[in-house]
Amino acid sequence: MLNNVLGWFSNDLAIDLGTANTLVYVKGRGVMCNEPSVVVMRTDNKKLIAVGTEAKRMLGKTPLDIVAIKPLKDGVIADFDATEEMLKYFIKRVHNGRSFVSPRVIIGVPSGITQVEQRAVRDAAQASGAREVYLVGEPMAAAIGVGLPVGEPSGNMIVDIGGGTTDIAVISLDGIVFSKVVNVGGDKMDEAIMGFVKRKYNLLIGDGTAERIKIEIGSIYKTGYNESTMEMKGRDLFSGIPKTITIHESEIREALAEPVNVIVDAIKSALEKTPPELCADILDRGIVLAGGGALLRGLNQFIQETIGLPVIVAEDPLAAVIRGVGKLLDELDLMKQVAMN
Repeated sequence: MLNNVLGWFSNDLAIDLGTANTLVYVKGRGVMCNEPSVVVMRTDNKKLIAVGTEAKRMLGKTPLDIVAIKPLKDGVIADFDATEEMLKYFIKRVHNGRSFVSPRVIIGVPSGITQVEQRAVRDAAQASGAREVYLVGEPMAAAIGVGLPVGEPSGNMIVDIGGGTTDIAVISLDGIVFSKVVNVGGDKMDEAIMGFVKRKYNLLIGDGTAERIKIEIGSIYKTGYNESTMEMKGRDLFSGIPKTITIHESEIREALAEPVNVIVDAIKSALEKTPPELCADILDRGIVLAGGGALLRGLNQFIQETIGLPVIVAEDPLAAVIRGVGKLLDELDLMKQVAMN
């Protein structure tokens, strides 16, 4: 009864705590925050300098007494204090001082998260002011977010390609029949581009430049004749002097082949371990791609051609998880059923 009364006064939140971006959904108001998961702090007194978009602009550009931190690595908390500060900042920002009761919070986390990591996420949310904290596996949240019939006795396969991990799950009857997590996502794709440029051109580029290349000209499947090129700036490995080179879309395909093939092999492995009846459903319905990595041009065609099953990119794949956890705020019975213990 007390929780119901508290619920009338608090703005319950759903959070997609991602390696690359953190999104916050406020019940009744929608997505109120979508910012990079980056925190900038002083090294001496741990004083917060910036969070989110402002902090991301400082990556690789801070003086010695200031550090830019990505508090999540491979989908899990790597820096507890920075995660807590980041959550506090985002919760305070979306509430804007209007709510005087601690919120109920649902957080989307990778399905392979350990008990220790679950406790770390819960503790960080509670330290940030949450009244109750529920954790939901990101593939389940993404499946709900893209509108898959998760409650039916039929197979639904979702592949959520995030910044730090790719989460693959087969879902039936509101439960995960089989799941597999690989530590390959958008960050590993950026690293692959950085490594390729270093090997081929003896040029050092930063994370931000690699990400920009991936977004602007990145592809994994040749879809046309007019392919893009892009100028990029970096530091020459031998002379140490900055220089500019032009890179071609076909080179990025070559660079991204290794991380993409890891994802494809993981999908094949998941299908091999899926019961035959559910495999038949997946053959009919196809594999659904969600997460920011689903936006890589040609990825659905590449997976479809390699595996031989229909592959569909979800509408607005970046928001799939946050839409799912947002829906669970209105369906508390379903939320309690799919939440991690």
